[in-house]
Amino acid sequence: MTPIWREHQPIYRQIRSYIVTMILDGLVDQSKPLPSVRTLAGKLQVNPLTVSKAYQDLQADGFVEARRGLGMFVTDDARARLLAAEREAFLREEWPDLLRRIEQLELTPADLFRRSTALA
Repeated sequence: MTPIWREHQPIYRQIRSYIVTMILDGLVDQSKPLPSVRTLAGKLQVNPLTVSKAYQDLQADGFVEARRGLGMFVTDDARARLLAAEREAFLREEWPDLLRRIEQLELTPADLFRRSTALA
């Protein structure tokens, strides 16, 4: 899963979101280091300084830690903390617009439940 860059947000923030998504989806093995700055920059075709900035941002928030000579690792509680933060952001930023749209379309909880079970 390689991100598609959006113009309205700095690329380092998009890379941060990409790593957060991998952590939330359980695609990151906490016992193994994250890809090196150069490796991830090559994969994403961005400047290594941009990846470094994303890693610094995650480190400042305590979601990753540098281990001398070993690389960057996801912290033990990162997934749980990210899950809580992402849920709160969703409910604060995205849910109000979704709820308005659901009400506008007069969708019922049963309509939504039927659709979600059909997609599963």
